[in-house]
This record gives sequence, structure tokens and C-alpha cells, in this order.
Amino acid sequence: MNADEVAQASKLFREDFEAVRAQVAKAVVGQHEAIEQTLVCLFVGGHALLEGVPGIGKTLLVRSIAQAVNLKFGRVQFTPDLMPADITGTTVVDETEDEHGRMKRAFRFSPGPVFSQILLADEINRATPKTQSALLEAMQEQSVTVGTTTHKLPSPFFVLATQNPVEQEGTYPLPEAQLDRFFFKLQVGYGTREELAEIVIRTTGAQQAQINPVIDGERLIAHQQLVRQVPVAEHVRDYAIRCVLATHPKGVLSDGAFATPMVNQFVGLGASPRAAQALMLAGKCLALLDGRASVAIEDIQKIALPALRHRLLLNFEASAEQVDADAIVRNIVETLARDGG
Repeated sequence: MNADEVAQASKLFREDFEAVRAQVAKAVVGQHEAIEQTLVCLFVGGHALLEGVPGIGKTLLVRSIAQAVNLKFGRVQFTPDLMPADITGTTVVDETEDEHGRMKRAFRFSPGPVFSQILLADEINRATPKTQSALLEAMQEQSVTVGTTTHKLPSPFFVLATQNPVEQEGTYPLPEAQLDRFFFKLQVGYGTREELAEIVIRTTGAQQAQINPVIDGERLIAHQQLVRQVPVAEHVRDYAIRCVLATHPKGVLSDGAFATPMVNQFVGLGASPRAAQALMLAGKCLALLDGRASVAIEDIQKIALPALRHRLLLNFEASAEQVDADAIVRNIVETLARDGG
């Protein structure tokens, strides 16, 4: 694309992003950061995990986004007795009678709810790890293998999952391999006094919010391709890489060259290369939203928490000292030099 085409595409990107945000805001009160970061995942092609206590609007947020985009929507309510086949689908036997009255049997694949474009995995940590892992291939490869046959999923494909904090009763921690496949992990908290008043007004009145679809899958894919064309200066890319390397404690797997004392003390395993990819793509998206032609270090700093917090495996000492991943990521952002030398 030439300069004029890029400028026009960037303008359309911002308009569509704000249009979806405006539709979601009709139903969701407050939660501005969670809405923006979930939409960043949508516009770069990543999956999002929303964590928070019950009743604060996680499911409403995901459902509202699904209504604002013209994509096929699927939902799975995760429960302890949910089986992998309930998500991916299964092979069934069809019986038909031929013209001679003889019964004929044929195998047919019956697709599960994962064969959608936006999949709401509601309360994903209430299912057992075996069932949770049924989404691994779908999230990474956009395909599902049943038996010996691989079935492609529609494009674009997003998993927007909600979960209660792991200390809630009746939950199972997500496997590290699955957590790493989420582009962002978002913390959804309580609203303010004014926001709670507005929630009560909206949800106890006669009128219901009407959310209209404003973009479709084809345009969303075009936006995802535009994001990847945003240039990144070498020093900004190096800063993002050092952010990830700073999560690696000194040990067998790393020399800990960039690790902070806090990382060496409390982190057992640092972030994977997927974290660097998330920092880059999200930074490009923020640059487009701000009308800039390239990514800034401030973009990387802004999205370091949702991109890194779920990719750190903390040790026992962190649990004993009540140190969480957010505190460690903030420490990295506050101490990491902008110039890598």
C-alpha cells in the first residue's frame, strides 16, 4: 500500500475499533481498560482470558463484543463433568435404510461449539484440566483433531474465556501450556459507586440495551493484516525482548542476564517467546489507535501487565511472601533501562 492507502486504512481501523467499543459500552458500564484490551486481542487475532469474581460483568462483556461483530458465536459453560468431546465434537453413526430395506451405517463427524468464530469459554477453570486442554490445538492451530482426522476451524477464530480466581471453590488452575496461548490475561474488578448506580439503573429498568453489529470477519482480518504492517524501531523491539528476558531467573534454563533481584527471588519459570509476540502486536495496535506511524516504548510498557502476568510461574517463596505476578511485572517495567546498550 502507498502512503495514502495506509493513512485511509489506519483511519478505518480507528473508526471500526471505536464503533465496536461504543456498542459494547451500551451494555457494559465502566471496565474501560478491560474493554479496550479485549478489543486489542480481537483486532490483532489473539485470545483473551478475563479473570474476576462472579457477577462483575465478564460474560456480559464477551457476549456484547460477540454481538458487535458479525461473526458466528458459540458458547460453552464449563463444568466439572464437561468432556472434551462436548467442546470439539465427536464421530457419530448414522443409520439409513436403502431401497431394499437393508440398514446402512456410516460415520459422520458432528462438530462441537468450538466450530465458531468467537467462542465464549465461560468459567473455563471449573472444568478439569483434561477438558481444558481440549482447546489447546484449537487456540494454536485453528484446527481440531478427532481420531485421525483434522478439521479446520473457521477464520477468524477467537477464544474469549472467563474464569473465577483460582482460590474460589470448585475451580482448577489452567495448565501452563494453555495459559501461554492466551494473548492477554485481564483482571476485571469492581466498579465505582457511580458505575454501580448506573448498572442498577440499566439492569432494573424497562429498556434493554440493543447492540448492533458494526464490522464483519472480512474487515476484521484486514485490520489484523494492517496491524502487522506497522513498523517497529530496533530499540523498541529490543526493549520488548528485554522485557521478556527480564522474566527469566538465573538458573539451568537462563543465565538471568536481565533478571531483576525480584525475579531471581520469586520466579520459577519466565515468559515464553509468545510473550514477545504479544508485546509487539499489541504495541502496533496501540500505535494505530493513537494515530502514530510506529510503536513507542510507552506502548510496550502499557500492555506489559496483561501480556506477561499469566506467563510467569512463581515459586513457593512468592506464595509465602504473598508476591503476585503483577508486582513482578511492574518491577520489571519500572527498572528496565529504555536503552539496552
